[in-house]
Amino acid sequence: MPQIAFDDFLKVDIRAGTIVAAEAFPQARKPALKLTIDFGPEIGVKKSSAQITKYYTPETLVGKQVVAVVNFPPRQIGPFLSEVLTLGVPDENGEVVLLHPSLTVPNGGRMY
Repeated sequence: MPQIAFDDFLKVDIRAGTIVAAEAFPQARKPALKLTIDFGPEIGVKKSSAQITKYYTPETLVGKQVVAVVNFPPRQIGPFLSEVLTLGVPDENGEVVLLHPSLTVPNGGRMY
């Protein structure tokens, strides 16, 4: 990957939020879950589609904090409008492991 300027990094708005609802997304081409995430009063509640079904179920996600890019344009995924990109990294088998704060932080906290 080419190096970028710090100002380019600052253009990506990555925030912490709490998952307040999660459900199966059977209409997705690849197995996915629909997440509803509270990013606090400045950003509000946003929706995200995430291909995280290997390690996560809707029941285990509610109340969990995650980090997401909140300033990408919304993306239509089948009948669902995904408003934020929930972040994760692949494990040794390529399955997504969610990124999250190691301690509870206020919803909407910006990564820096």
